[in-house]
Amino acid sequence: MVFGRSLTESRLISSANYVRTELPTRIAHRIRDMQQLPYVVVTNPHFNEVYDLYYTAFDTFRKVKEIKTPDDNDRLCKTIQSMLKAHLTVIPKLAMGILESNGLMDPAQLDKFMNTILRSRISRRVIAEQHLALTETFHAPWFSPGARLSESEFIGQVFLKCVAKDVVIRCGDAVREILQRSYGPDVALPEIRINGHLDANFPYILSHLEYIIGELLRNSVQAVAEKHQRRKDRHTNPDRLPPPIEVTICESHQHVIIRISDQGGGIPRESLPYLWSFSKGPSSGKILANLGKVPKMAATMQELQLEGDDTTTTTTTDNNNNTDEDDHPHENRSPSVEGGEIGRDLNSSLASLSSRPPNLRLGMGLPLSRVYAEYWAGSLALHSLEGYGVDAFLQISKLGNKNEQLTTRATMDAV
Repeated sequence: MVFGRSLTESRLISSANYVRTELPTRIAHRIRDMQQLPYVVVTNPHFNEVYDLYYTAFDTFRKVKEIKTPDDNDRLCKTIQSMLKAHLTVIPKLAMGILESNGLMDPAQLDKFMNTILRSRISRRVIAEQHLALTETFHAPWFSPGARLSESEFIGQVFLKCVAKDVVIRCGDAVREILQRSYGPDVALPEIRINGHLDANFPYILSHLEYIIGELLRNSVQAVAEKHQRRKDRHTNPDRLPPPIEVTICESHQHVIIRISDQGGGIPRESLPYLWSFSKGPSSGKILANLGKVPKMAATMQELQLEGDDTTTTTTTDNNNNTDEDDHPHENRSPSVEGGEIGRDLNSSLASLSSRPPNLRLGMGLPLSRVYAEYWAGSLALHSLEGYGVDAFLQISKLGNKNEQLTTRATMDAV
């Protein structure tokens, strides 16, 4: 955001050189982490593919010479976009490698490795995508060098006034649409009710927030709908609607807390120990089979969307040439489009939102959502009442309020 508050050619060049030096350094740290895994784990074919992708990216970026002109920067951006797209398969490959390594390494150590590599991945995608967004802004016909972008709605990909209620509404509508299409028009879906501090807003990268909210709402709506279908009185009282999902937004000086409450029956007791784990214990076999059907995963809203209307279609996130967690072409700047991220095409993430079929459970939504939340100095917690429902609590820090948050995150990224 510092580079973009008053964007000039020299600041864009400075941003480019920051990206040029940061990316290979951070990738090198992750390569080292993989080299330190037990030999039997690192030779897993899925881990091996990820290792090759990382090494290729490191070797490519370390050869990029100092950026001195806008033309140099444009060539760097093409390299970045190419690498982002090539790495679309990393998340499912890592997940499959983790599941296949069950029994070969302590699950706690596998989860620690996965959390570290995903957190670092977020940092790299944010750095790369922010620079691509600033470059798009610099080349935009409306842009005037030196203009203060902080007076607009965006600085790069950071949406300065992200309204929690609007994100919940957009994600809720999209999730309901997907599940309705999957279950059929005859299945009643719960209403999503929002209350609390409806004007709460904060700066955030919307694709991250949409991913978390989308996963939580998807879990709740799906659980309530399926429980309602199983009710004994469904046939005697077919018009009875399922209980609503209650979303409460609470704003304080430093945080915004979003609570999502459902009456979907709660989380099965046998699943609780593996709720935040990528290794998934006894369920790993089924989840591994499902992950095999997802060749590319961007960890954005696209995951939840089916291609076309056929519920048997396997998930893909490459239908708009998107590249990864936050990589989208930068074209329009309306916060009402696609959750407001600069550059997301009208028909990308939200229009084709979320979609694996309801029966294609990947076991990654909650642990990955918590990685995102904690990366930005927030938290995600679940409280399950067995037989009744679940309360999910997402705490979002109003970024920029505390310098120590930024310092802590910078230290964490550098590891």
